[in-house]
Amino acid sequence: MSPGQTSLAFRENSVRALEDTALRAAMKQAADTFGTKRSEAFAAVADLEVLRDRASAIREDVLANLPMYVDRFVASATRAGAVVHRAGDAAGAREIIRRILADRGARRIVKGKSMVSEEVELNSYLEAAGMEVVETDLGEYILQMEGETPSHIIVPAIHKNRRQVGRLFADRLGVPYTEDPQELTQIARKALREKFLSADAGITGANFAVADTGSLVLVTNEGNGRMATTVPPLHVAILSMEKMLPALTDLPAFLRLLPRSATGQTITSYVSVITGPRKAGDATGAKELHVVLLDNGRTEILAGESRDILKCIRCGACMNVCPVYRTVGGHAYGWTYPGPMGMVLTTLLTGMGKSHPLVDASTLCGACVEVCPVRVPLSELILGLRRRKVRDRFADPWERRGMEAFGKAAASPALFALGQRLARLFWPMVRALGGKDVAGRMPPPAKTPFHRRLP
Repeated sequence: MSPGQTSLAFRENSVRALEDTALRAAMKQAADTFGTKRSEAFAAVADLEVLRDRASAIREDVLANLPMYVDRFVASATRAGAVVHRAGDAAGAREIIRRILADRGARRIVKGKSMVSEEVELNSYLEAAGMEVVETDLGEYILQMEGETPSHIIVPAIHKNRRQVGRLFADRLGVPYTEDPQELTQIARKALREKFLSADAGITGANFAVADTGSLVLVTNEGNGRMATTVPPLHVAILSMEKMLPALTDLPAFLRLLPRSATGQTITSYVSVITGPRKAGDATGAKELHVVLLDNGRTEILAGESRDILKCIRCGACMNVCPVYRTVGGHAYGWTYPGPMGMVLTTLLTGMGKSHPLVDASTLCGACVEVCPVRVPLSELILGLRRRKVRDRFADPWERRGMEAFGKAAASPALFALGQRLARLFWPMVRALGGKDVAGRMPPPAKTPFHRRLP
């Protein structure tokens, strides 16, 4: 378990989140806005289901042939002039990147948004090595100043409102207080521009890696992505190995799905396709490009029953519709990846023993499955992990005994009828002992069971 992981405390984290009225208001407004924009963006896509089928099939093909596509990407990227490194785990990835930077004397680093870098805890590692690391995505920049981690994979500061950001900027940057979003953006832009111009290296993630050309694809809404990949002389990209696409001809399908699913946009402000470092005659681009491909448990997931989670393209749509995530926010999940995809991926990457409370953080309403652009069967994956939790005896003993007793009673009409009578008999005691939570959320047992009301 990483030092910052608190997945085992999900219930306690959630209780604190429920008491945070500012968080609840910010989450509701953001999730409602994204939901509306997503619906509007897809309204004009007549072939949506066909498009989802195609994208899902491409991702399934990638998983079925992942070693081949990774090898093909490595060969293509190398021919294009990039240096590709393979990292087996988080520690290996951190050390590869530190060594690349140290060997070139890089001390000032600008970063684009990368959830994989959060997964491997890259920033703190580089800072411990004496390097200055500055997040340049606006949301990440805000959270870095606040000392927090992202609570959403697309909108990292989704839990913050403009008044909180205004106070933070006034306190940390010494500027007059303002809560105007345009002014706050200009303040951040001015501060970050100096960082870009003096940076020794840029670090980014990547949305996709194209096997046949060795290209990296970055889909962003802020100019920081292009600044981090073109202004410094050195660009280091870190991405998980399953981000492969077979060919550039596959990319348009995902560019139609990803922005609409993530932010409700027809297309994002910037789509960058980076193939190797700057060539002779090129006006822009890093002079040196290194790509770090991270496994960190993906190979094991690929061989298991939950492999379909690796189809995920990190759009965040499942979070925006999840009633649990919308209520408690991302930090309650206790690690890098929150929401429905996060509870699955976190449990698989960190182990059931370190994350088992997360698998109960779902109503199984199926909304996440309905909005997933690549048809990841999240409800099935969550149910599978719940079965594994019980099988591996991580379930609460009293809960397990209670469910076993209920199973036996439900299988016997006589026992079930007896239970109904006892429930009616003891309901006043339950209401008295359970308090307002139990009494308020549970309806009293019916005086006449439904089956006895039928003619």
